[in-house]
Amino acid sequence: MTILKLDHVAIVVEDLAAAQQFYHDHLGLSVSRVERLDDQEVTIAFMPAGESQVELLEPTNDTSGVAKYLQKRGPGIHHICLEVDDIGAALADLKVKGAQLIHEVPVTASDGTRFAFIHPKSAFGVLLELYERPETGKRNGGLLAAVRAGLEAFRKAL
Repeated sequence: MTILKLDHVAIVVEDLAAAQQFYHDHLGLSVSRVERLDDQEVTIAFMPAGESQVELLEPTNDTSGVAKYLQKRGPGIHHICLEVDDIGAALADLKVKGAQLIHEVPVTASDGTRFAFIHPKSAFGVLLELYERPETGKRNGGLLAAVRAGLEAFRKAL
């Protein structure tokens, strides 16, 4: 498995506007877009940071998986996403090495992006996402699908 880069860090926040203001005013990051994902009960602000991104996640109600995360752990890192060169090989290698996987087979988004999650129990309390982009794929469609799957995986892990 070759890790190509840190794709994004997803951070759960209680107040999306205040978090955006902090990251902009203190770190110079600008929001590229904000998406409300009603099926995942979350609003996400995407903030490019070099070749990576910071994703700020705010629950849209008090009963969502992200809301439960906030209630249990408070604001903070939700998951870390690593881009890999071959997600199938990476998952096979992790399985042989005994890692607990949420997805043993990669999920394919509509743009061809493939992703899978490693359970926090195997990654010392961190929900890890592996991400493989198609060489000519578009970033945003696969990213949103991966975010949706990651939030669902986290719900199941609770």
